[in-house]
Amino acid sequence: MSSITGTGSVVAFPGRIPLQVGFDRLELQRILDLYGRMVAAGIWRDYAMDFGKEAANFSAFRRAAERPQARIEKRPSLRSKQGMWTLFGEAGQVLKRGHELAGILSPLERKLLKIVED
Repeated sequence: MSSITGTGSVVAFPGRIPLQVGFDRLELQRILDLYGRMVAAGIWRDYAMDFGKEAANFSAFRRAAERPQARIEKRPSLRSKQGMWTLFGEAGQVLKRGHELAGILSPLERKLLKIVED
């Protein structure tokens, strides 16, 4: 029997760089859950997803022929800076940035809240 002596080192697997950025299962589930509730409320009617080399985008539309009413972007290169999540408004303005998806979705979820009288 031989014994292994010495110190080992961990070497990263020489994989290739991903060709596109995407949403993981939990992120997509959270986004589509919000989309479904917005459709049920009559606010949104269509969506589009775009997966590029730098970012993944989810765009929600009132009508298919319009600009997106909201766009959720995941840009991993900004993870250590202002956060990889960004919420854009209809005119392309940045509404919110952050490190967590839940915080980015909160302005959209507020639109679903209704005041109920007793």
